[in-house]
Amino acid sequence: MQSPIDSGVVLITGASSGIGRALAREVAGRARALVLVARRTDRLEALRAELAAARPGLTVLVFGCDVTDRAAVDAMLLAVAAEVGGVDVLVNNAGFGDLSLFDLSAWSRTEQMIALNVTSLAYLTHRLVGPMVSRGRGVIANVSSGFGLTFGPGMAAYIGTKHFVTSFTEGLRIDLAGTGVRVTQVCPGPVQTEFAEMAGNFTGLEPPLLLSISPERCARSLVRAVDRGRALVVPGVVAWFVVYLGVLCPRWLLRLVYRPIARMLRKKQLAVRGAPAPP
Repeated sequence: MQSPIDSGVVLITGASSGIGRALAREVAGRARALVLVARRTDRLEALRAELAAARPGLTVLVFGCDVTDRAAVDAMLLAVAAEVGGVDVLVNNAGFGDLSLFDLSAWSRTEQMIALNVTSLAYLTHRLVGPMVSRGRGVIANVSSGFGLTFGPGMAAYIGTKHFVTSFTEGLRIDLAGTGVRVTQVCPGPVQTEFAEMAGNFTGLEPPLLLSISPERCARSLVRAVDRGRALVVPGVVAWFVVYLGVLCPRWLLRLVYRPIARMLRKKQLAVRGAPAPP
């Protein structure tokens, strides 16, 4: 069976960098049209120019859209429908993390993270999945995290958002069984992107090189999962082992391991940031 990516309309959120940009490059040779969505319009325009030069017959639409703004999303979807028709593949990639103990974090940032990682993903999916079901064809592909399968210290709110993505995606896949709409997700470990910088990495520590993968490898893994109709993929052998070790390990043992790490993070965060963050 032909993949919906082939000759389809592929919409990617968070397309200006990292995994989203790598996904755009990965599917550019197969899709009929790409819809690239992010807030950083200058980067989207640069990516459009690059893809247009490499694939002259490809239609590339760019939207400098904040996907947490429902009115902006609605306007964007109307424009997409007018230009290229219905969306065949939705890749919910936009999101960010916050490396901070919950009680020391700024609520405003936590609220923004929930709005982007959870609410906007669910809303965009809700807007597009109905027409896909009516056509009997389509893909919802969500970018979750290895933390969406387990837990860890220092990122309670972020981990909570990714547990939503993972469980939502699994439930949606069951709901849409037999409709012709594929639902899949990628749950990567560390990826070599701007994530740590955007998350406010106050520790100065970086994940081991052996554990991290390139955004291009993550993108290839997600595309293969879509093509093969897989429910979930954890890219990278080492990351796969570490993530599933966390899944299979008894919770009491993980808590025992993580408690001293959390205490260390608390000391570091207080030393770097001082008092708890403002509202």
